[in-house]
Amino acid sequence: MTGSEASPSFRLAYVPGVTPAKWVRIWNERLPDVPLVLVPVPSAEVSDVLRRGEADAGLVRLPVDREVFSAIALYTEATVVVAPNDHVVTAAEEVSLDELADEVVLHPLDDVLDWEQPPGEPAFERPATTEDAVEHVASGIGILYVPQSLARLHHRKDLTYRTVVDAPQSDVALSWPEDATTELVEDFIGIVRGRTVNSTRGRTPTPPQPKTKAKRTETPARRKPAAGKATGRTKNTGKNPRGSSGGAKGTKRGKPRGR
Repeated sequence: MTGSEASPSFRLAYVPGVTPAKWVRIWNERLPDVPLVLVPVPSAEVSDVLRRGEADAGLVRLPVDREVFSAIALYTEATVVVAPNDHVVTAAEEVSLDELADEVVLHPLDDVLDWEQPPGEPAFERPATTEDAVEHVASGIGILYVPQSLARLHHRKDLTYRTVVDAPQSDVALSWPEDATTELVEDFIGIVRGRTVNSTRGRTPTPPQPKTKAKRTETPARRKPAAGKATGRTKNTGKNPRGSSGGAKGTKRGKPRGR
């Protein structure tokens, strides 16, 4: 028997900015004998990783190919603008795209927001990654729009960020190949959906065995006949038991009448 057969594992891919720690903790509490292996994957590569079977499921950013993958939306992230600490955006807690229309905007090749080109003046070239774009922002080249979790992931002391109220947002979902919905995938679905350990959904629990009632073998007591009902014995009532054609009770024979 191989090690994988003796101790199955569940491989969970996740993209930058997504933090699976809460769900991993619940998994370890509920399925301590099944190791959960985290597989960090760039957003642009996670679909290929799931197609090749290198992970059982993934925490991804939508959209995904719904002809191949099933997906359960988990939450939506706000979009922020990353800028130097002395930038004008620091004057407010929230900004709009119109207020940033004259800014040079960096658009990395691994951008996860759903737009072809972010509003503003495009930079001379597109950085390869979001991390590279953050470096360009620190150099004063322009600003950057990202989901809030990515701004936190690439935080620098010389940069800040503010919420952009009207920018596209990023939806995070649990996704897996539709034709590979295993019992372990069902277990993880139950966890992210907040099902309790005793929930009847997800993996089908073993049905409880019905209790067998002991059969009574004693002879049931004979019922007493109800008052006024016949019991099979003929009582001496004075009536003709063959019918009503007999004479009345106590009828005496009289002397023959004379002619």
